[in-house]
Amino acid sequence: MDASFPRRLGRDFIARHGETVFNAAHRLQGDAAHTPLTRAGFAQAEEMGRALRELLGPSPALTLWASNAGRALQTLAIVAEHLELDWHAARVDPRLTEIGMGSWGGRYYADVVGAVGPVIDAQGLLRPAPDGEDYPAIARRVSGWLADTARDAGDRLVIMHGISSRVMRGVMTGASVGNYGAPVLPGHPQGTVTMIEGGRESVVHLGLGYAPA
Repeated sequence: MDASFPRRLGRDFIARHGETVFNAAHRLQGDAAHTPLTRAGFAQAEEMGRALRELLGPSPALTLWASNAGRALQTLAIVAEHLELDWHAARVDPRLTEIGMGSWGGRYYADVVGAVGPVIDAQGLLRPAPDGEDYPAIARRVSGWLADTARDAGDRLVIMHGISSRVMRGVMTGASVGNYGAPVLPGHPQGTVTMIEGGRESVVHLGLGYAPA
């Protein structure tokens, strides 16, 4: 984690939400407010809950956080049920939401690719839209959230998104700044949970969803 942040005294479980109807239809989702989970997405959330229950046991001392997007909250509700926690007690912050895709948001990948060329690079990173959010902007907002919550006590679970979680995980582990001007870690499939403790990351549960973006 950036040296300017106080060191967290607990573990952070960073999770990517389950598959959504936009994911299944190969549409650019970005910061869309609500794109519901598919049946596969619900199943992925169930697996996440079971994995965390096996690791942490029932009713763990765990602060719940989520992006304000519906798909993150749907995923959280299912995971919380497995943990015997009240998902209504979760804290929500828009700084945890997905990359803003501007005028590309909601469009089919194939249509955007046909108009402007490839939108996913060899690292599985989305190319920022001309009128969308860039990676340094994501790094700034997740860094702001990390700074504001660095004194949270104990463990916490954070349900967020493919690209924004890659940037936040990069910031938290001190990853090098890449081609897009921000620290970004490798992507994981939907339904994945990683644990970051003391600036080091390990995989708790590898999801079965689409990877990496």
